[in-house]
Amino acid sequence: MEQPNLSVIKEIAENDIDFQNSILDILKSEFPKEVEAYKNSFDNKNFLESVNIVHKLKHKISLLGLQEGVQLATALETDLKQGNTKLHLKFLEVLDKIHVYLY
Repeated sequence: MEQPNLSVIKEIAENDIDFQNSILDILKSEFPKEVEAYKNSFDNKNFLESVNIVHKLKHKISLLGLQEGVQLATALETDLKQGNTKLHLKFLEVLDKIHVYLY
């Protein structure tokens, strides 16, 4: 399974270490809040809110080079709109990998 990495961030930052660090700081600040919001909305069966949060998280997943994670997030967005939660646990696994990577 793919692992989070900095390849996309490095490409965007074009070797500007300060810019790379600022992106990482933003990720570290926003990621846990968005994960908590996702879990809360999912637990409360507010799937439309969950879809919006997954969409935000998808951009962070992409920044960390997780293309399979982006595909999973996109599929989860579609499924949650229909009340289908089968991909939730797999999505949590991706979020956990990111958490371990960032912290």
